[in-house]
Amino acid sequence: MFQELYENNDLTNISKINYDTLYEEYKTILDAHKKLEKRLNKIIKMSDKTLFQKLGSIENYAKQERRYGYIIKQGDAQGKALLDDTYDLEGLLNVELENERLLMKEIEETQKEVVFTMGAIAESRSKETANHVKRVSEYSKLFARHYGLSEEESEMLKQASPMHDIGKVAIADAILNKPARLTQDEFEIMKKHTNIGCEMLKHSQRTLMKAATIVAYEHHEHFNGKGYPRGLQGYEIHIYGRITAIADVFDALGSKRVYKDAWPDKKIFNYMREGSETQFDPKLVEIFFEHLDEFLAVRDAFKDEI
Repeated sequence: MFQELYENNDLTNISKINYDTLYEEYKTILDAHKKLEKRLNKIIKMSDKTLFQKLGSIENYAKQERRYGYIIKQGDAQGKALLDDTYDLEGLLNVELENERLLMKEIEETQKEVVFTMGAIAESRSKETANHVKRVSEYSKLFARHYGLSEEESEMLKQASPMHDIGKVAIADAILNKPARLTQDEFEIMKKHTNIGCEMLKHSQRTLMKAATIVAYEHHEHFNGKGYPRGLQGYEIHIYGRITAIADVFDALGSKRVYKDAWPDKKIFNYMREGSETQFDPKLVEIFFEHLDEFLAVRDAFKDEI
């Protein structure tokens, strides 16, 4: 009843409301006010995204208090004071929410920088450039978007993919930078970088780091089950692993390494086609050739310095 009168601005009928009824409504407001204060105190102490999930119910309390406060203030000084207090609380709440939002944004940006830097450090030990990390990152986002992942998830994979070779920090330089084909024993050691990377990252509860863990662990799995470390096959391999695998190989083939020269495009394209359904997810190979101009544009934008 109060809501209808308030929305219609019917002040005449509002004044005729029975006092006992008004008193009951006033107690409801006080209870709501106490709940709002408790929630506000909790929110001020929060530092993660769950606070935004709680915002809806808090706003409902605030709206309720404004509505009832408007009615009560017609003849009740306490109601007016309650209304003013509600506005003060809402103002403080908005300030704290904005502070929390800015803090979360800063944390996320810092996390992205750390992930990229760690990935670049890992690659630099094997004489690969920071631009390799950038290209793989951009390729991964392109693949993700065209595969049908959301913009948010595509961006997350872009931020996680630089960590694909983080496990190489534990591989000896003599193996990483050997200017010749690795022996079987050396290759077995090199393969351990996927397990090492997983072990380094898997303890984090952050969504970005969980994605990076998958990337580090699965980017050398093959679609036919002949990859490593676990020999996963087909869609047993997480989409993050399948995408990073093809992005990494495409860039590696076209880049100079201590053990090889950069391949010409024709040879690269033939390899990619031959790898469909064996090394790579066939849908991703289709995406690569359907949007080849976009991938080549990324390559041109982040060329290695000669």
